[in-house]
Amino acid sequence: MNESQKKQEWKIYLFWIVFTEAVGALSGWLTRDGSKFFNAVVRKPPLSPPGVVFPIAWGILYLAMGIGAARISLTQVSKERSRSLFLYLLQLAFNFFWSIVFFNFRAYGVSFIWLVILWVLILEMILAFRKIDSLAAWMQIPYLLWVLFAGYLNLGVWFLNK
Repeated sequence: MNESQKKQEWKIYLFWIVFTEAVGALSGWLTRDGSKFFNAVVRKPPLSPPGVVFPIAWGILYLAMGIGAARISLTQVSKERSRSLFLYLLQLAFNFFWSIVFFNFRAYGVSFIWLVILWVLILEMILAFRKIDSLAAWMQIPYLLWVLFAGYLNLGVWFLNK
């Protein structure tokens, strides 16, 4: 790989990482007041981590997601690549809007169903990634597990705050 190709590759990695982190940051910014209310008032289930854990965990998860998307983006153009990137963007949109439904609208039941759909989309994305780049797929497993844990927390909040 020559110097020009390496530079182009880094630009693609940088794009996907910054784009993914920006989606997460915007979601966090839009839900900052809802998050304050949540942390101060809402009853939480056992095993709920302190609020400071979430931005750290999500920052790491968004980094891994962006790297995975970049790896897929750098592969040869194909139907599988297009499907994988479509699923990536679709699940990222569901991820973005879950926070708004949960924190701003406080629609805990709807947000739980939304999260189940998100989990299925992440799984579909992982399976699509696996056909192209197994490392990109494996990098999404912590995200899948974190969303599973978020489902437990969401369900607990829903039941404890009816």
